[in-house]
Amino acid sequence: MAQRSQVKTRSFTTVRIILVMALWAACFPLITAGLDLAPHLTFAAMRAGIAGAALVAVGMISGRAWPSSPASWLLVAIAGLGATSLGFLGMFHAAEYVTPGLATVIANTQPLLAAALGFAVLGERVSPRGVLGLAMGFIGILVITAGQLAGPRTGDDFVLGIVYIVLAAAGVTVGNVVFRRLAGTVEPVMAAGSQLLVGAVPLAVAAAVTESGQGITWSTTFVLSLVGLALPGTAMVFWLWLTVLETVELHRANAFSFLIPVLGLTLGVVFYDEALTATLLAGIAVTVAGIYLVNVARPAGGADPGEREGEMLPGSRGLT
Repeated sequence: MAQRSQVKTRSFTTVRIILVMALWAACFPLITAGLDLAPHLTFAAMRAGIAGAALVAVGMISGRAWPSSPASWLLVAIAGLGATSLGFLGMFHAAEYVTPGLATVIANTQPLLAAALGFAVLGERVSPRGVLGLAMGFIGILVITAGQLAGPRTGDDFVLGIVYIVLAAAGVTVGNVVFRRLAGTVEPVMAAGSQLLVGAVPLAVAAAVTESGQGITWSTTFVLSLVGLALPGTAMVFWLWLTVLETVELHRANAFSFLIPVLGLTLGVVFYDEALTATLLAGIAVTVAGIYLVNVARPAGGADPGEREGEMLPGSRGLT
């Protein structure tokens, strides 16, 4: 009975992780739909601000507590500046300057960087099988995006695009490590909402300074894009992600990030009649196999990866 309950818990957690990645993948066409209708930083700040306000409102209505200690607020601020300010800045700007394939490759170094930083900061050890799985996930992404890597490799615009992507990957990496540190010690809905509001401030200030006089085209397309990005694509994503990290090691959960381009590719095949070639199928297979290896690998200390699944960290209230 206990084993059956553990399997159900692990399955539910996996479903939540895949939902997070699916919602994140859906953000990219929504961003594309709205980019020509609003200044980029203004768009990003609005996305973060609406999402943060919605989560905080839900938390207050349901009686959830704010982070209570200065240390918690410091971590919330770091997460906001990293995952939201830098992450959104790079995400909204990079597409102007580099090909989608190159952006995908650089962005998907994030699970590798987060695993290394997680070891240094959180003490999370990755077993040799887990390292192999992370490498396979990244190799699969290289195979999937190989046909999209062509494009200009010189000039100021190209360099600027690389800088934006690197900033986004670095910000999300730091944010994820901080989220794992926060998980289980604060209310997920309040922590997620607070970091979004913190992260929205630098974006709004930068927008006011650099995009003054640039207007928003208020159309049905823009409103639907903004609402889709802000609520399911941001508020729900960050809320679910923090609940997942209460019970799952960062490198295991983060390995599923390799699914984002796979899910994006699936959307293209289903809705835009894009071709699904043997090379793409091979890349998908390698990526999925890598994610599987990471999540079945025993930790470096030897404990079974499922032993702590479903065990809440001190102070956690689970999926609330």
